[in-house]
Amino acid sequence: MARMVNCVKLGRELPGLERKPYSGELGQRIYDNVSQQAWDMWKQHSVILINHHGLSLADPNAQDFLKQQMEEFFFGAEAAMPEGWTPQGAPAKGAPRK
Repeated sequence: MARMVNCVKLGRELPGLERKPYSGELGQRIYDNVSQQAWDMWKQHSVILINHHGLSLADPNAQDFLKQQMEEFFFGAEAAMPEGWTPQGAPAKGAPRK
C-alpha cells in the first residue's frame, strides 16, 4: 500500500515518495509533504531549468541554484497549483469521462 501525503504542491492527498529524494532538511520536507506526482513535475521542470540555463550538475553553483529552485517550486509563496488545476490528460473536475 502506498504511503499517502497531503501534497503541498497539488493540494490533495496523493501517494508519497518511496524514499527521501534529496539529503538533509529539504529532502525530509519533500518526503513528508510532496507527492510522487508533484516530484515527477519537478523532475520535468528541472530539466527545463538545466537546459535553459546551460547548467552543469558538477558545478556547485548550479547545484545550489537548483536546490533554491526546488525549494521555491514546492514551498514558495506561489508554489501551489491554481484552484481547479488538473494534470494534463486528466478530465477536468465535473467533466464527463470518455
